[in-house]
Amino acid sequence: MRSPPCGSAPAAPFAIATKLGWFRELGVTLDLIPLPGSTDCVKNVATRELAFSLPSIEPLAIIHPQGIKAKNYYAAYQGNTYGLAVAADSPIKSIADLKGARIGVTSMSSAGVIIARALIADHGMNPDRDVSIVVAGEAAQTAALVRGKQVDALSQFDTQYALIENAGVKMRMLDNEAIARFPANGFVALEETLQKQRGDAVALGQAYAKGTIFAVANPEAAVRILYEVFPQTKPTGKDEATAIRDDVKVLEARAPKWTLAAGGVTRWGENSLANYAAYIDFLLKWGVLKQKVDAADLITNDLIDDINKFDPADVARQAKGYK
Repeated sequence: MRSPPCGSAPAAPFAIATKLGWFRELGVTLDLIPLPGSTDCVKNVATRELAFSLPSIEPLAIIHPQGIKAKNYYAAYQGNTYGLAVAADSPIKSIADLKGARIGVTSMSSAGVIIARALIADHGMNPDRDVSIVVAGEAAQTAALVRGKQVDALSQFDTQYALIENAGVKMRMLDNEAIARFPANGFVALEETLQKQRGDAVALGQAYAKGTIFAVANPEAAVRILYEVFPQTKPTGKDEATAIRDDVKVLEARAPKWTLAAGGVTRWGENSLANYAAYIDFLLKWGVLKQKVDAADLITNDLIDDINKFDPADVARQAKGYK
Protein backbone atom coordinates (compact mmCIF):
# COMPACT_ATOMS: atom_id res chain seq x y z
CA MET A 1 0.00 0.00 0.00
CA ARG A 2 1.53 3.30 -1.07
CA SER A 3 0.69 6.68 0.41
CA PRO A 4 2.66 9.95 0.67
CA PRO A 5 3.89 11.11 4.09
CA CYS A 6 2.88 14.42 5.54
CA GLY A 7 6.45 15.37 6.44
CA SER A 8 8.60 15.34 9.58
CA ALA A 9 6.71 15.20 12.88
CA PRO A 10 3.23 15.03 11.29
CA ALA A 11 4.38 11.69 9.83
CA ALA A 12 4.55 10.37 13.39
CA PRO A 13 1.23 8.47 13.20
CA PHE A 14 2.63 6.42 10.30
CA ALA A 15 5.85 5.74 12.21
CA ILE A 16 4.01 4.77 15.39
CA ALA A 17 1.68 2.40 13.54
CA THR A 18 4.72 0.80 11.89
CA LYS A 19 6.76 0.52 15.10
CA LEU A 20 3.90 -0.96 17.13
CA GLY A 21 2.97 -3.41 14.39
CA TRP A 22 -0.50 -2.13 13.67
CA PHE A 23 -0.06 -2.24 9.90
CA ARG A 24 1.38 -5.74 10.14
CA GLU A 25 -1.48 -6.93 12.36
CA LEU A 26 -3.94 -5.66 9.77
CA GLY A 27 -2.12 -7.52 7.00
CA VAL A 28 -0.66 -4.59 5.06
CA THR A 29 2.70 -2.97 4.44
CA LEU A 30 3.12 0.75 3.88
CA ASP A 31 5.39 2.53 1.43
CA LEU A 32 5.48 6.30 1.96
CA ILE A 33 6.14 8.39 -1.16
CA PRO A 34 6.96 12.12 -0.70
CA LEU A 35 5.22 14.50 -3.11
CA PRO A 36 5.46 18.31 -3.48
CA GLY A 37 1.87 19.10 -2.52
CA SER A 38 -1.81 18.21 -2.44
CA THR A 39 -2.32 18.76 -6.17
CA ASP A 40 0.30 16.11 -6.91
CA CYS A 41 -1.31 13.76 -4.38
CA VAL A 42 -4.65 13.96 -6.19
CA LYS A 43 -3.08 13.65 -9.65
CA ASN A 44 -1.19 10.53 -8.62
CA VAL A 45 -4.38 8.91 -7.35
CA ALA A 46 -6.24 9.93 -10.50
CA THR A 47 -3.57 8.35 -12.71
CA ARG A 48 -3.36 5.26 -10.46
CA GLU A 49 0.27 5.89 -9.60
CA LEU A 50 -0.83 5.77 -5.96
CA ALA A 51 -3.72 3.85 -4.46
CA PHE A 52 -4.05 6.31 -1.57
CA SER A 53 -2.83 9.81 -0.82
CA LEU A 54 -3.22 12.41 1.90
CA PRO A 55 -4.12 15.72 0.19
CA SER A 56 -6.25 18.65 1.20
CA ILE A 57 -9.70 18.73 -0.38
CA GLU A 58 -9.31 21.67 -2.80
CA PRO A 59 -7.50 19.84 -5.63
CA LEU A 60 -10.02 17.01 -5.42
CA ALA A 61 -12.88 19.52 -5.77
CA ILE A 62 -11.13 21.15 -8.73
CA ILE A 63 -10.51 17.89 -10.60
CA HIS A 64 -13.90 16.27 -9.84
CA PRO A 65 -15.78 17.92 -12.75
CA GLN A 66 -13.31 16.22 -15.12
CA GLY A 67 -14.92 12.90 -14.24
CA ILE A 68 -12.38 11.76 -11.65
CA LYS A 69 -14.35 9.53 -9.29
CA ALA A 70 -12.32 9.73 -6.11
CA LYS A 71 -13.35 10.44 -2.53
CA ASN A 72 -11.89 11.48 0.77
CA TYR A 73 -12.78 8.56 3.04
CA TYR A 74 -10.91 9.60 6.21
CA ALA A 75 -10.54 13.16 7.54
CA ALA A 76 -7.03 13.18 9.00
CA TYR A 77 -7.07 16.87 9.97
CA GLN A 78 -10.45 18.05 11.12
CA GLY A 79 -9.41 21.70 11.28
CA ASN A 80 -7.71 23.76 8.61
CA THR A 81 -3.93 23.59 8.84
CA TYR A 82 -3.30 26.53 6.51
CA GLY A 83 -3.42 30.25 7.13
CA LEU A 84 -1.70 33.53 6.37
CA ALA A 85 1.08 34.67 8.67
CA VAL A 86 3.74 37.37 8.94
CA ALA A 87 6.87 37.89 11.02
CA ALA A 88 6.00 38.89 14.57
CA ASP A 89 7.55 42.33 14.07
CA SER A 90 5.90 42.98 10.69
CA PRO A 91 3.92 46.22 10.29
CA ILE A 92 1.19 44.15 8.58
CA LYS A 93 -1.62 43.73 11.09
CA SER A 94 -4.38 42.10 9.04
CA ILE A 95 -5.07 40.41 5.72
CA ALA A 96 -6.45 43.74 4.48
CA ASP A 97 -2.92 45.16 4.82
CA LEU A 98 -1.47 42.67 2.32
CA LYS A 99 -2.16 44.73 -0.81
CA GLY A 100 1.08 44.78 -2.82
CA ALA A 101 2.64 42.06 -0.68
CA ARG A 102 4.78 39.11 -1.76
CA ILE A 103 3.27 35.98 -0.21
CA GLY A 104 5.51 32.90 0.08
CA VAL A 105 4.23 29.34 -0.39
CA THR A 106 6.08 26.03 -0.11
CA SER A 107 5.45 25.27 -3.80
CA MET A 108 3.05 26.40 -6.50
CA SER A 109 1.26 23.04 -6.21
CA SER A 110 0.64 23.59 -2.50
CA ALA A 111 -2.86 24.25 -1.22
CA GLY A 112 -1.33 27.40 0.27
CA VAL A 113 -1.72 29.01 -3.16
CA ILE A 114 -5.45 28.28 -3.17
CA ILE A 115 -5.90 29.45 0.42
CA ALA A 116 -4.00 32.70 -0.20
CA ARG A 117 -6.03 33.55 -3.28
CA ALA A 118 -9.32 32.86 -1.52
CA LEU A 119 -8.47 34.87 1.59
CA ILE A 120 -7.16 37.79 -0.46
CA ALA A 121 -10.40 37.83 -2.47
CA ASP A 122 -12.43 37.48 0.74
CA HIS A 123 -10.86 40.76 1.89
CA GLY A 124 -11.81 42.73 -1.20
CA MET A 125 -8.63 42.41 -3.23
CA ASN A 126 -7.85 40.84 -6.59
CA PRO A 127 -5.41 37.94 -6.07
CA ASP A 128 -4.12 38.31 -9.64
CA ARG A 129 -3.22 41.99 -9.31
CA ASP A 130 -3.01 43.01 -5.67
CA VAL A 131 -0.51 40.42 -4.39
CA SER A 132 2.33 38.28 -5.73
CA ILE A 133 2.45 34.62 -4.76
CA VAL A 134 5.99 33.22 -4.88
CA VAL A 135 7.77 30.01 -3.89
CA ALA A 136 9.57 30.41 -0.57
CA GLY A 137 10.47 26.77 0.01
CA GLU A 138 10.35 25.20 3.44
CA ALA A 139 11.60 25.66 6.98
CA ALA A 140 15.06 27.29 7.12
CA GLN A 141 14.84 28.54 3.52
CA THR A 142 11.51 30.22 4.22
CA ALA A 143 12.84 31.61 7.51
CA ALA A 144 15.78 33.20 5.67
CA LEU A 145 13.45 34.87 3.15
CA VAL A 146 11.20 36.21 5.91
CA ARG A 147 14.20 37.42 7.91
CA GLY A 148 15.61 39.14 4.82
CA LYS A 149 12.20 40.68 4.03
CA GLN A 150 12.21 39.05 0.59
CA VAL A 151 8.66 37.95 1.29
CA ASP A 152 6.13 39.98 3.26
CA ALA A 153 3.86 37.16 4.35
CA LEU A 154 3.42 33.40 4.11
CA SER A 155 0.56 31.12 3.11
CA GLN A 156 1.80 27.87 4.58
CA PHE A 157 0.63 25.54 7.31
CA ASP A 158 0.89 24.95 11.04
CA THR A 159 3.89 22.61 11.09
CA GLN A 160 5.79 24.80 8.65
CA TYR A 161 5.26 27.78 10.92
CA ALA A 162 6.59 25.75 13.85
CA LEU A 163 9.68 24.82 11.80
CA ILE A 164 10.22 28.46 10.84
CA GLU A 165 10.07 29.46 14.50
CA ASN A 166 12.54 26.66 15.31
CA ALA A 167 14.81 28.33 12.73
CA GLY A 168 14.68 31.55 14.74
CA VAL A 169 11.91 33.62 13.13
CA LYS A 170 8.90 34.26 15.33
CA MET A 171 5.65 34.28 13.35
CA ARG A 172 2.24 35.90 13.91
CA MET A 173 -0.94 34.51 12.41
CA LEU A 174 -3.30 36.93 10.69
CA ASP A 175 -7.10 36.88 10.89
CA ASN A 176 -7.74 33.40 9.51
CA GLU A 177 -10.99 32.77 11.39
CA ALA A 178 -12.91 32.49 8.12
CA ILE A 179 -11.22 29.18 7.35
CA ALA A 180 -10.50 27.76 10.82
CA ARG A 181 -13.31 25.14 10.75
CA PHE A 182 -12.70 24.06 7.16
CA PRO A 183 -11.35 20.48 6.97
CA ALA A 184 -7.82 19.96 5.71
CA ASN A 185 -6.05 16.78 4.60
CA GLY A 186 -7.60 13.35 4.44
CA PHE A 187 -7.08 9.97 2.83
CA VAL A 188 -8.24 9.97 -0.78
CA ALA A 189 -8.70 7.04 -3.16
CA LEU A 190 -10.57 6.27 -6.34
CA GLU A 191 -14.05 4.87 -5.70
CA GLU A 192 -13.06 1.64 -7.45
CA THR A 193 -10.05 1.32 -5.12
CA LEU A 194 -12.30 1.70 -2.09
CA GLN A 195 -14.36 -1.19 -3.42
CA LYS A 196 -11.55 -3.49 -4.54
CA GLN A 197 -9.11 -2.66 -1.72
CA ARG A 198 -11.55 -1.90 1.06
CA GLY A 199 -9.51 -3.89 3.57
CA ASP A 200 -6.37 -1.90 2.78
CA ALA A 201 -8.28 1.38 3.03
CA VAL A 202 -9.72 0.44 6.42
CA ALA A 203 -6.33 -0.74 7.66
CA LEU A 204 -4.66 2.51 6.61
CA GLY A 205 -7.33 4.58 8.33
CA GLN A 206 -7.41 2.53 11.53
CA ALA A 207 -3.63 2.33 11.94
CA TYR A 208 -3.35 6.07 11.27
CA ALA A 209 -6.10 6.81 13.80
CA LYS A 210 -4.30 4.79 16.46
CA GLY A 211 -1.02 6.51 15.62
CA THR A 212 -2.73 9.89 15.90
CA ILE A 213 -4.16 9.12 19.34
CA PHE A 214 -0.75 7.88 20.51
CA ALA A 215 1.02 11.00 19.20
CA VAL A 216 -1.41 13.37 20.92
CA ALA A 217 -1.13 11.46 24.21
CA ASN A 218 2.69 11.23 24.23
CA PRO A 219 4.35 13.67 21.80
CA GLU A 220 7.91 13.01 22.94
CA ALA A 221 7.58 9.25 22.50
CA ALA A 222 5.99 9.91 19.10
CA VAL A 223 9.00 11.94 17.96
CA ARG A 224 11.47 9.33 19.24
CA ILE A 225 9.61 6.61 17.34
CA LEU A 226 9.55 8.83 14.26
CA TYR A 227 13.35 9.11 14.32
CA GLU A 228 13.71 5.35 14.78
CA VAL A 229 11.36 4.34 11.96
CA PHE A 230 12.22 7.18 9.56
CA PRO A 231 15.82 8.17 10.43
CA GLN A 232 15.87 10.70 7.58
CA THR A 233 13.41 12.85 9.54
CA LYS A 234 15.88 13.44 12.38
CA PRO A 235 17.32 16.96 12.02
CA THR A 236 21.02 17.30 11.39
CA GLY A 237 23.25 19.83 13.09
CA LYS A 238 21.38 19.54 16.39
CA ASP A 239 21.96 17.48 19.49
CA GLU A 240 19.24 14.92 20.17
CA ALA A 241 17.63 16.83 23.04
CA THR A 242 17.27 19.98 20.90
CA ALA A 243 15.99 18.00 17.93
CA ILE A 244 13.33 16.28 20.05
CA ARG A 245 12.32 19.56 21.71
CA ASP A 246 11.93 21.28 18.35
CA ASP A 247 9.99 18.44 16.74
CA VAL A 248 7.68 18.13 19.73
CA LYS A 249 6.78 21.77 19.05
CA VAL A 250 6.08 20.86 15.43
CA LEU A 251 3.91 17.92 16.40
CA GLU A 252 2.04 19.99 18.98
CA ALA A 253 1.31 22.60 16.28
CA ARG A 254 -0.55 19.93 14.31
CA ALA A 255 -2.22 18.08 17.22
CA PRO A 256 -5.23 20.42 17.65
CA LYS A 257 -6.25 19.77 14.02
CA TRP A 258 -6.21 16.01 14.63
CA THR A 259 -8.79 16.12 17.40
CA LEU A 260 -12.44 15.19 16.95
CA ALA A 261 -13.46 18.45 18.57
CA ALA A 262 -11.82 20.45 15.77
CA GLY A 263 -14.41 19.12 13.33
CA GLY A 264 -17.30 18.62 15.72
CA VAL A 265 -17.35 14.88 14.97
CA THR A 266 -17.49 11.80 17.20
CA ARG A 267 -15.53 9.15 15.26
CA TRP A 268 -11.93 9.11 14.10
CA GLY A 269 -11.71 10.03 10.43
CA GLU A 270 -15.35 11.06 10.19
CA ASN A 271 -16.04 13.60 7.46
CA SER A 272 -18.35 16.45 8.47
CA LEU A 273 -20.56 17.12 5.46
CA ALA A 274 -21.52 20.53 6.85
CA ASN A 275 -17.88 21.61 7.21
CA TYR A 276 -16.95 20.42 3.73
CA ALA A 277 -20.02 22.04 2.19
CA ALA A 278 -19.17 25.37 3.84
CA TYR A 279 -15.61 25.16 2.52
CA ILE A 280 -16.76 24.31 -1.01
CA ASP A 281 -19.10 27.32 -0.94
CA PHE A 282 -16.21 29.51 0.21
CA LEU A 283 -13.95 28.29 -2.62
CA LEU A 284 -16.71 28.73 -5.18
CA LYS A 285 -17.51 32.22 -3.95
CA TRP A 286 -13.98 33.43 -4.53
CA GLY A 287 -13.36 31.72 -7.84
CA VAL A 288 -11.04 28.95 -6.69
CA LEU A 289 -13.68 26.57 -8.00
CA LYS A 290 -15.14 27.45 -11.37
CA GLN A 291 -18.29 25.40 -10.94
CA LYS A 292 -20.37 24.09 -8.08
CA VAL A 293 -19.35 20.74 -6.66
CA ASP A 294 -21.54 18.80 -4.24
CA ALA A 295 -19.52 18.09 -1.10
CA ALA A 296 -21.25 14.71 -0.85
CA ASP A 297 -19.55 13.72 -4.12
CA LEU A 298 -16.11 14.33 -2.59
CA ILE A 299 -16.39 12.49 0.73
CA THR A 300 -17.69 9.24 2.15
CA ASN A 301 -18.11 7.90 5.66
CA ASP A 302 -18.83 4.36 4.47
CA LEU A 303 -15.62 2.98 5.99
CA ILE A 304 -15.66 4.92 9.25
CA ASP A 305 -17.50 2.33 11.37
CA ASP A 306 -14.96 -0.35 10.40
CA ILE A 307 -12.03 2.02 10.91
CA ASN A 308 -13.24 2.76 14.45
CA LYS A 309 -13.39 -0.87 15.58
CA PHE A 310 -10.78 -0.34 18.29
CA ASP A 311 -10.66 1.23 21.76
CA PRO A 312 -9.13 4.76 21.67
CA ALA A 313 -8.73 4.76 25.46
CA ASP A 314 -6.53 1.65 25.30
CA VAL A 315 -4.30 3.31 22.70
CA ALA A 316 -3.99 6.47 24.83
CA ARG A 317 -3.07 4.39 27.89
CA GLN A 318 -0.47 2.51 25.88
CA ALA A 319 1.00 5.82 24.73
CA LYS A 320 1.20 7.33 28.19
CA GLY A 321 2.93 4.25 29.54
CA TYR A 322 5.30 3.87 26.60
CA LYS A 323 8.99 3.68 27.48
